[in-house]
Amino acid sequence: MVSELDGELVLRSDADVGEGPAWDAVRRRLVWVDVTGCAVHTYDPAGGVDQLVDVGTHIGAAVPAGDDGLILAVRDGLAMLSPDGEVRMVAEVEADRPGNRMNDAKCDPSGRLWAGTMPYEAEPGAAALYRYDGRSVERVLTGVTLSNGLGWSPDGTVMYHIDSGTQRVDAYDFDLASGEPDSRRVVVTVEPAEGMPDGMTVDDDGCLWVALWGGGTVRRYTPDGVLDRIVRLPVTQVTSCAFGGPDGDVLYVTSAAYRLTPGELAAQPLAGSIFAVEPGTTGRPATPFHGADR
Repeated sequence: MVSELDGELVLRSDADVGEGPAWDAVRRRLVWVDVTGCAVHTYDPAGGVDQLVDVGTHIGAAVPAGDDGLILAVRDGLAMLSPDGEVRMVAEVEADRPGNRMNDAKCDPSGRLWAGTMPYEAEPGAAALYRYDGRSVERVLTGVTLSNGLGWSPDGTVMYHIDSGTQRVDAYDFDLASGEPDSRRVVVTVEPAEGMPDGMTVDDDGCLWVALWGGGTVRRYTPDGVLDRIVRLPVTQVTSCAFGGPDGDVLYVTSAAYRLTPGELAAQPLAGSIFAVEPGTTGRPATPFHGADR
């Protein structure tokens, strides 16, 4: 039986494309981005305060990087955002593909950054998924259409990846030591009428929480692909989700107001806001980037 929950507003925002939530356990804050708003946000749930830094370019994700601040997946590659607000590029990605930009990113359990790309104009197979260890960027998956959500099983032996262009969540056997994925298989296929799979997180039970753009929901699937829980949101363009809070028992959900008509915005005035729900399970905070220490 599929159970249903409702997400509740925690931060009113008009973000054009709110994305990439990541819980910073050290600072007890939610890091998120507005992709086309070119902003990195940090939200303090305890104080209800949201602060932003304009990074001057489209940004797909921001991931905690310890004392170094945040590592960013920006339009043309990877950058570091220092605690004092300075942005410094550390690696160019796909300089030969000016029609692409960086999109979603996350660190694996060993602290390596994984970041994917997407084309501004739909072009099947034009994107890829990359791995960055602080020294070099390696292209790991090719033929990707729109690289999106990433996640790892609690024991780190399975990697999950969403290519939104395929409407699927794929799983790979994952070697923690080498960071190599292998043996791809499909674990979830989403019907287009239900929305497009976007961002994702994995809970402590090994289940996948998948945000559905255009579907107004986050859906929880077991590791073998069975739908068992739905979180409904008062917005259609649900972009991503992440567990957070001091006990890891809050699921934060981002959303977008991107290209909604005046009528659609009137019907969903909270589009672009941050929502939360306590779903009765827990998840881990974002793994910080450790590339500089490798």
